[in-house]
Amino acid sequence: MKLAFSTLGVPGLPLPEVLGLATTHGYHGVELRAHPEEPVHPGIDAARRAGVVAEFKAAGVEILGLAGYARVAAPGDDEPVLAEIRALLDLAHDLGAPYIRVFPGASPEQTPAEADATAARRLGTAAEDAADIGVRILLETHDSHRTGADAIRVLGLVGHRHVGSLWDVMHTWLGGEQPLETYAALSPYLGYVQVKDISSPDDTTPLPLGAGVLPLSECVEVLSRHGWDGWLCWEYEKRWYEGAAPLPELLGAGREHLGRLLNESA
Repeated sequence: MKLAFSTLGVPGLPLPEVLGLATTHGYHGVELRAHPEEPVHPGIDAARRAGVVAEFKAAGVEILGLAGYARVAAPGDDEPVLAEIRALLDLAHDLGAPYIRVFPGASPEQTPAEADATAARRLGTAAEDAADIGVRILLETHDSHRTGADAIRVLGLVGHRHVGSLWDVMHTWLGGEQPLETYAALSPYLGYVQVKDISSPDDTTPLPLGAGVLPLSECVEVLSRHGWDGWLCWEYEKRWYEGAAPLPELLGAGREHLGRLLNESA
């Protein structure tokens, strides 16, 4: 498996510094948070996009994917959501990124069936654009659809190879799902896996990998046992927790921890 980290952990950090952290600590790729607060987002022009590609190539680091914020199950008109997804797809294509991330984002006022149908309709439409340019849309296990069982209801309705899943291990755990259950649900659709650690269900402040309660070793063991050879991406949510320790000083130990888990599961 290849290892990456998300720029959510280093909010607003200039790209050369992000790439320096990746190469210094032995990460193969970076997940880019595609938000206007960040150096890379859908609003950058063609020249900047070409520059980003050149910077990553020179550093020998891959762009794992773009973490967007489109909420595909949310109530309202389809077109604004589809436009947001199209902008992310275009950026991913220009950067050579294989994936974009979207959220479910259903409202409590919707029934599960209504939310599933809304998400599936939008993803099915967006899948055609994704297929045309060779990028996959990944529905993250998050918010209204936090488990693999939740996500599979939508993905099964879509049934398109350019729409898959992003397994966030915190949300599936908070949803009461065991790693083997999540893998069984998501494996036909799995794009990559986001790893992290927290102290408890009531305190999701990010911790160094291995310092909390999330079943990271079980997740890696399940993936390895089934021959899955994709990406593990450390999503350290520093952007939302100002009191959390700075990610740069944790990246080396985090890389070592993931390496140990991979060796133990080999």
